[in-house]
Amino acid sequence: MALSGETVLVVDDGRENRDFIVEYVLEPNGYRALVARDGVEGLEMAVKHRPDLILLDLNMPRIDGIGVLNKMAELRLDIPVILMTFHGSEDIAVEVYRLGVRDYVKKPYSIDEMEQAISEALTEVRLRREKDALTERLIHANRELQLRVQELNVIYSIGKSVTTILELDHLLPRLVEGAAQITHAENASLYLQDGDRVICRAQKRQKTGRAQAVNVPTDSPAILHVLRHGQPLQVTPEDQNAIGEVVSAAYIPITIDKKVIGVLAVENTSPRAPSFTHNDAALLSTLSDYAAIAITNSRNYQGMLRVKEQETSQIRGTFERFVPPSVVERVLNQPDTLQLGGTRQEISVLFADIRGYTSWSENAPPEQVVEALNHYLSLAAEIILAWEGTLDKFFGDGLMAIFNAPNPQSDHVHRAADAALALIKAADEVTLLHGHRLQFGIGVHVGEAVVGYIGTDRAVNYTAIGDVVNLTKRLQEYAAPGQILIEESIVRRLGTLVQARPLGEMKVKGRKQSAFAYELLGLQYPTPQK
Repeated sequence: MALSGETVLVVDDGRENRDFIVEYVLEPNGYRALVARDGVEGLEMAVKHRPDLILLDLNMPRIDGIGVLNKMAELRLDIPVILMTFHGSEDIAVEVYRLGVRDYVKKPYSIDEMEQAISEALTEVRLRREKDALTERLIHANRELQLRVQELNVIYSIGKSVTTILELDHLLPRLVEGAAQITHAENASLYLQDGDRVICRAQKRQKTGRAQAVNVPTDSPAILHVLRHGQPLQVTPEDQNAIGEVVSAAYIPITIDKKVIGVLAVENTSPRAPSFTHNDAALLSTLSDYAAIAITNSRNYQGMLRVKEQETSQIRGTFERFVPPSVVERVLNQPDTLQLGGTRQEISVLFADIRGYTSWSENAPPEQVVEALNHYLSLAAEIILAWEGTLDKFFGDGLMAIFNAPNPQSDHVHRAADAALALIKAADEVTLLHGHRLQFGIGVHVGEAVVGYIGTDRAVNYTAIGDVVNLTKRLQEYAAPGQILIEESIVRRLGTLVQARPLGEMKVKGRKQSAFAYELLGLQYPTPQK
């Protein structure tokens, strides 16, 4: 029989029987023997040592075998028992089996009989132990499996969330929060290489609670070691002298295209805090892969934004030379508004033309002519834009501007008149400086027009069309050099703010109804509302 190592308690008041069982049955078969001289001592040893099997004599002083069995039942000692007796009967057998006895051996017995009885009684014990061990292993395996599933769920949720976060200041604290969560770490940090420096970009400290974005340089030997060698580093309590206050730690490299760009770190500083395991390191390694993907996405997104901003700036700079800035801004912010067609609305229109330009340009060098023309028109354009008007178009040595479109302006009539006065004043100042003796003739009017994108699918212009535009153009044509002609509706709208000289009715070519024209002389500003 193979040595088994089970503990067998022999309860018998006969010394010879006890010694015989111990010397010839138990010890040769590798059992651990305990002996008791009577029932009372046997119960005490059974409670104290919980043996695997009890060899119990039926007839003993103080408490006999039946008494011991009854007491064991009261104490719920589930220990198999083999009853030993010189005298037995069927009634006794029934009673002891009812009390849980596994076998019944009559004295005298042979060694083989006792060995067989013990072996059969312990078979059940062994099977039960194996079952309990298997059950315990199964429970432990289930716990481990549940833990691994929870960890994977956390990893999955973190991975799912970080791959959608594009701002690094939001992304990196989420990664650090996840690292602390899956490893139950007291502290967690994320470091990124920034040129020659290493910067802690996010950290979670046990005392401060949630992870936060930071920007703190570091010269930690552990962090620099991982960045240099690209291999994970784990610190155990035995290594704490080299790391300062850290009791245990795990440092995992963050790698993009085989290049280490950062480190994901978890640390415990409390003396009783557990050490990080290889499983913790494996989880962090998975999280660092998510971090690499998320950081790459964020950098690509930021790069795309920079390119988009550069392209938008280039487009804006190019098109603002041909299209009013307010229109460019609207198209860039709302591309769907760029559709052929227009809306009917009230606008103020300004036409300006350089007087004396044609005769002056006949005798001036071409370069000087172009320079002067650009000078005056640039000056006019700057004034229109400064008054927040929309520069509609240039034509030859003139221009057209509108107010109250595309952006609404409650004071558009006042703006248009004031811009016209500023144009006359600016032209006079240029004459004093350069001696060109060129002046603007200007017309201003207010009324309804169709405003929008006019043209074809391949060529489109933001402009205004209507009688108000045509009449303003005629007013500009009739204006003398340095003169601003306005229609009567401007005077009515501005009221006491306008200074104007009536000129009388003006017949307009191609228009049945005549217009009543005024010369604009000056303009007051409305009193600010308190």
